[in-house]
Amino acid sequence: MSLVVYFAAFVFGATSVLLFRRPRTAVRHPLTLSTCAAVLLGALVFVCAAPATLATVNDLTGVPNFGAPLTYGMLSAYSCAVLVLLINWRGGPRRRVRRLVLRTMAAYGLLVAAIVVLFALADARTERLTDLDTYYAATPFMREMILLYLLGHSAAMLVMCAVCVKWGREVGGLLRAGLRLILLGALLDVLGFQLTKYTAVVARWYGHDLDFLSTDVAPPMASLAAVLCSAGFVLPRLLPPVLAQWRGLDDHRRLEPLWSLVKPVCTAPEQPAAWWRLPRERLQWREVSIHDALLTLAPYFDHRVRERVRDTALSAGRTPHEARLAAEAAMLADAARRAVAREEPPRSTGSYRLHATEVSGPGGLVELARALDRPAAGDAASNGPVPPRPAGPVTGPEESHVA
Repeated sequence: MSLVVYFAAFVFGATSVLLFRRPRTAVRHPLTLSTCAAVLLGALVFVCAAPATLATVNDLTGVPNFGAPLTYGMLSAYSCAVLVLLINWRGGPRRRVRRLVLRTMAAYGLLVAAIVVLFALADARTERLTDLDTYYAATPFMREMILLYLLGHSAAMLVMCAVCVKWGREVGGLLRAGLRLILLGALLDVLGFQLTKYTAVVARWYGHDLDFLSTDVAPPMASLAAVLCSAGFVLPRLLPPVLAQWRGLDDHRRLEPLWSLVKPVCTAPEQPAAWWRLPRERLQWREVSIHDALLTLAPYFDHRVRERVRDTALSAGRTPHEARLAAEAAMLADAARRAVAREEPPRSTGSYRLHATEVSGPGGLVELARALDRPAAGDAASNGPVPPRPAGPVTGPEESHVA
């Protein structure tokens, strides 16, 4: 049982670390801070509720069942943090939000104090690590303490369910998916943990034994609910950057044909070898290096190659954009061949701006790399030298550029 509970604590704790990965920024944002506090308190609840932890706490304090008010107080603090999170999530005038937060904290502070007082008044000398709720269900003061912590937690979870249902209709995308996961976790907490606890306790009042609901069913249901809620908290925050890194990795791979072509003439510094560099950083370095190489190759652009391939592609039924990409790929391949062979730059008329340099981000470079793999891109460039143009005004290589 302790392993199951500790696993839920680990999931909650890992979630809080991920959400609090930028402490200075998180402290300045009440929503982020309250989210981290709620998740961290949830992890502490599971740590305290584990039978191994309860036994250790009881031995250290010398008080039988001292771990019970500690766990119930921690659970009440978690319930309070959930409500504070919902208040900050809803937003509104700053003074109103602050007033609601203070009232919530005061109410649950009184609840925690009542739990401690009731435990002090009760006669609970027999240590119970897994079935305390049902064993002491009919014991004066312990009975009230158990009901108080259950009611306080139920109130928080029911409010969370209502808010998730309401906001789930007003938002979309990842936020809606996160709300649905939180709602599913909260419902599982209400039905799988709280309802089974209530049923087992009330059964004890009437002389029935349904302790297995409290000892065998409720803990794993609470752990599963914690995993779902953690996923709901994390999904809207962490999935977008994860997807961005994945797209960066894919773009980095798709730029490989273009990078292999222009790498011999690149003058940019090589990227330091480091396995820990994220895909987006690697992609940015490759983009800069490719643009540097394009600047180096600009004087070698033969516009006769480009125009011939463009006309051929248009006559073959390609769109103007596809024809332009095919023509630029052919011209670039020809320029790279000339530069590597140390040939003289061709006599060119005017400057030209590649499509890849007209758009922001790696999209234009990825299109150019894809065009290099198409037959039309390389065929025209390999058809041999292009006959010289008729005499006319000529622009030197220094005027050809790639912005």
